[in-house]
Amino acid sequence: MLTESFVASILSPEKAASNAISKDAGIHLYDYRPLPALRSSFKKSSTGPNCLAVTTSHVFAAQADKAVVHVYNRDRGNQEAVVPFPEKICSVAYTGDLDGAGVLLLGTEGGRIILWELCTGRQVSTPQSHLQPATCLAGDPTSNFLLSGSSDSNIHVWSIPALLSFSIHSAHDSTQPSPYSPLRTLSNHRAAITALVLGHSHSTVNIAVSGSQDNTCIVWDYQTGSLLHTFLLPSAPLCLAIDPADRAVYAGFEDGSIQLVDFYKQSSLTHALYDPALRSTPTQPPPSDRWLLPSEASSSVLSLDVSYDGTALLSGHQNGIIQTWDIAKGRYNKQLTDFSSPATNLLILPPTGFPNTHVPNLKVHNVVKPRYESSLQGSNAASTGNMAPENYTFVAQFTSTLPLAQFSPKGSSNQPLSDFQATLTHPSFPLSLLEEGIAELSTFSAPKSSSTLTRPLDGNTDDKDPELANLHLEIHNLRAQVNHAQAVQIASTERALKLSDELARRNAEEKVKKMAKKKRRLRRMRVEEVKRKRYMGEKLGSGDEEMEEGKAEGEGEEESLSSSTDELTPSD
Repeated sequence: MLTESFVASILSPEKAASNAISKDAGIHLYDYRPLPALRSSFKKSSTGPNCLAVTTSHVFAAQADKAVVHVYNRDRGNQEAVVPFPEKICSVAYTGDLDGAGVLLLGTEGGRIILWELCTGRQVSTPQSHLQPATCLAGDPTSNFLLSGSSDSNIHVWSIPALLSFSIHSAHDSTQPSPYSPLRTLSNHRAAITALVLGHSHSTVNIAVSGSQDNTCIVWDYQTGSLLHTFLLPSAPLCLAIDPADRAVYAGFEDGSIQLVDFYKQSSLTHALYDPALRSTPTQPPPSDRWLLPSEASSSVLSLDVSYDGTALLSGHQNGIIQTWDIAKGRYNKQLTDFSSPATNLLILPPTGFPNTHVPNLKVHNVVKPRYESSLQGSNAASTGNMAPENYTFVAQFTSTLPLAQFSPKGSSNQPLSDFQATLTHPSFPLSLLEEGIAELSTFSAPKSSSTLTRPLDGNTDDKDPELANLHLEIHNLRAQVNHAQAVQIASTERALKLSDELARRNAEEKVKKMAKKKRRLRRMRVEEVKRKRYMGEKLGSGDEEMEEGKAEGEGEEESLSSSTDELTPSD
């Protein structure tokens, strides 16, 4: 059975309401299909809009008006770490695979962008790129581009590989562009950016949609910097959510209503967004595409997200209520739950329960706290060159062995492993590889016979026939290979003989030790028997008298043997 869930975070008021689910709970994991139910909650968190990121293993929540990020472990169900930063964090996003071995993106109050590699702890910070706080962040599906929106009305497009690259040019090198500068700036808005979402395409063509307080919603081709279309909205959008098939975008307003912006509403011979004739003319969505809440339930929409199949829309409101909307019917559906505090963030998770679900190759048990690498900034970058730092360590668990299907010949899935595959998948080094290497090293000191390696077959080096010369060359190469194989065989045989001799010697020593210990135990038993007979007044036999006479000598032997059980004595 498929199960769809979402994660919602709230902005905790000074005094929590008495009917709240949990007075100190700030993040909730909630199932809404097939049966609505609260699965778990994380405590001690208060997040503003755009300040929540979720992976399969962790939840990251930037605290409102604070310079800290709370890290929660989903597997253990508790708070894992509290990570401080130099500035207040105004936005958070995650880029990379959902297994958690990616990069956390953070926008600061000072207009900087921070990139935190979760499995290495490496932290890279850009210079101040925005004049005001970076309030919106989004990473594209390929993890190659990062978009940052700010209250200064600008949107910057960054290259994530360039920001994380170790090939950092010196700050004094004016001939090279700075990797800490954005690739381009999208600056058609005239007021603060309130929301920013990206399409789902992994190709070289993808869209970004931005909402602003200037009551506009603009669709961009962020990889080229082109403005594709402008939509005029009835009021400023507070949040955006894009359709799973990139067919439309949904905007939430302060009065609690939802505006559908359909990209295919306009008639065009080609894709409406890419029609040059329609780019210069802004479009106003029809009033019929605006969905209203019941008057008694109206409250500002703070967060939005669309279900996996694109049939349902979930909205988080200022009064803490999570509402559902029927996209097919274009209207309000029902109230899902009430968190009694502003639902500032809402993220729908991928559904679970599919058959033959792909298991991630990596498992992140704990994130590595960030450490700022100042050596990669400025003039000190030249000293590191293109190399990773010595303490650059990736911490994660491989959940499966390396895939070997790509090495198998086509149509032969059950073929035996080749030497290369066996070496690649061995825990250390195969024994055959070590023996071959030792044998090859031993041949370096052996004298080489010039008669077998350099002299032709018939002794004539002045052959004018090129085919005959090629045959001679092949013969020389084959002789060299045979000589090498013989040397390897001889070295392996000698090593096997040495190991056999060593094993026989150790077996003989062990046998002598066992016999000596057995003899010593029997002598002790005889001595104890003589003592018992003397104590009981029994008559001693001839053997007992001989044992009494050799007692002193036996004690010396026992002392010699007991001093070291690994060394043989003359008595043994």
